[in-house]
Amino acid sequence: MVKSAYIHIPFCKSKCGYCSFISFAKLGAKKDYLKTLAKEINYFYEDEVLNTLYFGGGTPSLLEISEFGNLLKRFKINDSTEVTSELNPDDVSYDYLRGLYDLGINRISFGCQTFNNEILKQINRRHNSAQVVEVVDNAKKAGFKNISLDFIYGLPNQTLDMFLEDLRRGINLGVQHISLYGLKIEEGSYFYDNMPENLPDDDEQADMYLAAVEFLTGLGFEHYEVSNFSCAGFNSKHNLAYWKNQEYYGFGIGAHGYKNGVRYANFETLEQYLDNPFEKKESKLLSEQDKLEEEIFLGFRMMSGIDTGYINQKYGIDFGGKYGQILDKYENLKLLEKTPQGYKLTPNGVLVSNVILADFLA
Repeated sequence: MVKSAYIHIPFCKSKCGYCSFISFAKLGAKKDYLKTLAKEINYFYEDEVLNTLYFGGGTPSLLEISEFGNLLKRFKINDSTEVTSELNPDDVSYDYLRGLYDLGINRISFGCQTFNNEILKQINRRHNSAQVVEVVDNAKKAGFKNISLDFIYGLPNQTLDMFLEDLRRGINLGVQHISLYGLKIEEGSYFYDNMPENLPDDDEQADMYLAAVEFLTGLGFEHYEVSNFSCAGFNSKHNLAYWKNQEYYGFGIGAHGYKNGVRYANFETLEQYLDNPFEKKESKLLSEQDKLEEEIFLGFRMMSGIDTGYINQKYGIDFGGKYGQILDKYENLKLLEKTPQGYKLTPNGVLVSNVILADFLA
């Protein structure tokens, strides 16, 4: 049974330089989009009580409180449902945050990226560092007790010391969760065609990541997933549903979902989505081998790693026999580590995880 749902809100006031996500500054289309989104939800959602509901973007904070409410009322949630929304620090006031809290949204994720105002300008973020401080304070006053900050490392002109200072400032705000993403410049972003100067190289990015792991875990944060760290009890339940290979709904333009063994993706242009929200751009019924490979690929994203006993029972295999050579190879290289339940990536293994996982998926 599906217990999670993702809702994509694609609108932005402007596009960040590194962004290749499906988002656009067509705010005039918001009303039609929300009507179509409601139709899609009503058509596919089967009234399950959800464990998690996540509003991502784009910029969900461009929705009015009443528009959030109109979407939320279409789902069955209860007091234990984790309801998250991504928000931009420049968009939200105390009154807005209080309105979200009163609706039942109980977890928020702010896109901070860095506290360095010069770098924020260079990557075309609309907020400044003072706004991050203010919005976190307002969120606490509004009642939120589960607040996450996103940071990017490997930004133009960013040094290791600057990145660690970003993390210090974020933690000093008293947030419960930190997400870290290495800058990747992908096709479709402004930076792809206008490459910024003074980008840290791959080795510098790796140093930033490893230093962040040491710094955050040293302060008591749990490193529970490759990119995510939390205080005790504040893991993102929604993200863990992905990494545990659980099924979920994906609603909205470009959204991906997984239901009844089928992975699907919605259309990525506004015109196609508005024309027919019930048709999928693509869908694939996974074979048992597909499912096994996804179990491995997703499981290794969790720092606890994979449970080989569970995999053996679920897929009727002998994991150690099937993958013994690969396991020995990466254990000897100290990139994989044996655990009481199975195997996990070491911090250095995380840095080359694509190479390791490619061997399992061959």
